Amino acid sequence: MRIRSAKIKIVGCLLAMTAGIALPAFAQSAIEVSNAWARATISAQKTSGIYLDIRSAAPARLVGVASSAAARVELHNMKMEGSVMKMSAVESIDLAAGQTVKLAPGGYHVMLIDLKQPLKAGDSVPLTLTIMRADKSKATVEAKAEVRDMAGAPKGATQHDMHKGH
Repeated sequence: MRIRSAKIKIVGCLLAMTAGIALPAFAQSAIEVSNAWARATISAQKTSGIYLDIRSAAPARLVGVASSAAARVELHNMKMEGSVMKMSAVESIDLAAGQTVKLAPGGYHVMLIDLKQPLKAGDSVPLTLTIMRADKSKATVEAKAEVRDMAGAPKGATQHDMHKGH
């Protein structure tokens, strides 16, 4: 009986030690997505933008996004070249450890292309974000983006941004 009791205590101590070691490693790889929203569309519109805040506890890169709401989903960036705003697809977005990266109108964002149906205010869009960690392993994060009309868009989203459809 004493041997069995000693084995249980040893196993318990090992589990406690392992949990103490594994927890910080898990916490370091944590990815948080917040404030995710998408623009409502009109019936003929086939694209929309999604904006969100993403934070990684450890260095990582956002390398892809998927959604059942569209045939294709891409990471994009808008930037000024002279007096012209240009949008282009990007392969990834760097996530510095402990810093929030804002995907927002006029900068990095997610493009939904060939929408399967119009996005209506109050609906939500499911997202699966693919993250590449520093060790080249990949993880996925599930999120939902609230669909908002112009009245519900956050400060900083201009009428011009909203009408462009992305």
